[in-house]
Amino acid sequence: MRLLKILPAALALALAAPFSTQAVATPTEIDLSHQLDEERAERLEKLVERFNAQQKEYQVRLVRRVQGDAPKDLNLVTREEQARFVAAKANFKPLHQVMKEANVPLDGGKLAPELRVGLSDAQGNLFALPIALSTPVLFINKTAFRKAGLDPDKPPKTWAETQQAADKLFDAGSTCPYTTSWPAWVHIDNLSSWNGVEVADAKGKLNFNGLVQVKHTAMLTTWAKARFFIYFGRRDEADNRFAAGECGMLTTSSSFYGTLHEKGKLDTGVSALPYHDDVPGTPQQTLAGGASLWVGAGQKPAEYKGVAQFVNFLMEPDLQVELSAAAGFLPMTSAARAAAGSKLLKADVAGLNVAYKQLQGPGALRTLRVSEIERVRIIAEEELEAAWAGKTPAKQALDVAVQRGNLVMPGAPAPAAAPRKK
Repeated sequence: MRLLKILPAALALALAAPFSTQAVATPTEIDLSHQLDEERAERLEKLVERFNAQQKEYQVRLVRRVQGDAPKDLNLVTREEQARFVAAKANFKPLHQVMKEANVPLDGGKLAPELRVGLSDAQGNLFALPIALSTPVLFINKTAFRKAGLDPDKPPKTWAETQQAADKLFDAGSTCPYTTSWPAWVHIDNLSSWNGVEVADAKGKLNFNGLVQVKHTAMLTTWAKARFFIYFGRRDEADNRFAAGECGMLTTSSSFYGTLHEKGKLDTGVSALPYHDDVPGTPQQTLAGGASLWVGAGQKPAEYKGVAQFVNFLMEPDLQVELSAAAGFLPMTSAARAAAGSKLLKADVAGLNVAYKQLQGPGALRTLRVSEIERVRIIAEEELEAAWAGKTPAKQALDVAVQRGNLVMPGAPAPAAAPRKK
């Protein structure tokens, strides 16, 4: 009888327990899509894990982007993809609106204008976040310079001086005196901006086949024939060759410092991108480029709140300093730059200062960039390769690149249909 009296009470208590005990909240998942290679994806994963560990409400998850899929909560866009995402802005929610609705401060005006190009409206409101930014610079192999009788503390400033250094490196036995990564970004977009010429006219029609660009392409063709310039491909293949000690000089992204710093096996120096000193008014200004973070439209309110918290995490000055030290990226705000100047090692700051100085020149900000329009970039690099291989004269190569590029520019009229045969 006693057992029969206890059972109903125990059952009632058991049934009531789930309602009286506070349930453990499940964190809101935030998908971040990307198309990074394995090494860069691992670096991003560490950053995401750090955010996930410092709070329990949101969990960011990396997913590899598949062409044609709908945008995720967050979408990491490379420099080469940016024009395509700008053209599809309707599929994304403006970042400044996401931050405002989540009541998380974000003042886009605190970012330098050169970092906001193409990613903000006329009032400076960001519709995407510029991150992982860099600009092209010249890296030198100090050991190779010493072997060639060159002063490693006085790297070449002009392309004429770069040729003289390449000549001495070659004579000293170098099989790769000079090389480059990212050809269109370095030798079309930044070559043009740094030397004060345009890549397109006021109406957006490409015209990067002017005298300065033709002269520069012809110069590199001559170098290639003399074995001063060794070309390894369109992306960052040359970075790996330089890091392995094979090359004396390299033009590439300033963020390559992060890789060199991580490996720590090569005695290197960093200097400004060379310029043509016989062009009046040079040097002017190089371009900041890199990844940008876009917010997909049509997501849940809780996910947008998590997005805002993640963006706020990325904007912290101390984190910006760490990204600069580990990966060579430019801090996004003046507060982060000041922190970098006080916390980083002297050599690290020197590299950042080279990049910053290039961005502060007198040139006008360029919105249109050949390297950011994928179809145009591919055409430009095909024609550069034909010139450097000696298959096509420099002027003809750039004339053809401009002609072909204008046909595939966003908004270009479709080619007329061929007349039907009667």
